[in-house]
Amino acid sequence: MLRLRDIRRRFDRAAAGFDDADFVHAVTRDGLFGRLQPLLLKPETILDLGSATGAMSRLLRKRFKRTHIVSLDLSYAMLERGRRDRPWFSRSSFVQGDAHQLPFTDASFDMVIANQVLPWAPNPQPVFDEVSRVLRKGGVFAFATLGPDSLREIERAWAGIDAGEHVLRFPDMHDIGDGLVRSGLRDPVLDVDRLAVTYENADSLFADLTRAGARNALADRSTGMVGKRKFRAMTDALAASGAGGKIMLELELVYGHCWGSGPKSDSAHYEIDANSIPRRSPAGSPST
Repeated sequence: MLRLRDIRRRFDRAAAGFDDADFVHAVTRDGLFGRLQPLLLKPETILDLGSATGAMSRLLRKRFKRTHIVSLDLSYAMLERGRRDRPWFSRSSFVQGDAHQLPFTDASFDMVIANQVLPWAPNPQPVFDEVSRVLRKGGVFAFATLGPDSLREIERAWAGIDAGEHVLRFPDMHDIGDGLVRSGLRDPVLDVDRLAVTYENADSLFADLTRAGARNALADRSTGMVGKRKFRAMTDALAASGAGGKIMLELELVYGHCWGSGPKSDSAHYEIDANSIPRRSPAGSPST
């Protein structure tokens, strides 16, 4: 599990330099937006879930000029940067909140878009349930996340050093699809892409991870100091796995979209159309 408090603090600290280190977010943002282009959409309200500094919201404003866009993020500092960069008189709102417990009424949005939010939800099912709840019937949920083959190089490098947890566990594409259907979302379409990233050395890699707020936030991570010798052994193993001493990482990028089916009914509550109930006539009278 993840510590949401730690995630919020790290993204608060990363907000100032996030736009200079969000190249993975930029790649999936463009990929996600491109996948939306063929869809005939005229949303009145859009929720940018995990909006960070607002780069996705800015793209959405250009395409949907009259749409009210709500930016939600766990980090107040991220929201402040997005608020500062919004155009004057734009139909925008900024809300600090948790994707697991959205502070909105049922069926509030025509579209929910989430770029790289799910990696920070070790169990995405509550997020899917909340998206299904706030999405109107026929609305679209579009997202980009990381698959389980991401950052395997770092995981293997640490495996030879200690048995601690150092890398997030990302859900499989098929598990994501099953979770979407369980939440009541319809007709999920998912596809996978790959992104190879090369770093000159470990210092540049971990500097980028820090600036993007992506350092280890696992609840069961070691709380003690790793130690210079252990960390150096890990980075040496990481460099040895690449070519020419460079560090090469591969990311599995998962894209998906699906459709809202409206609020789910309570399993203990049944609704029956009164017109479908036959009328019982008094004894001896013909029924109608």
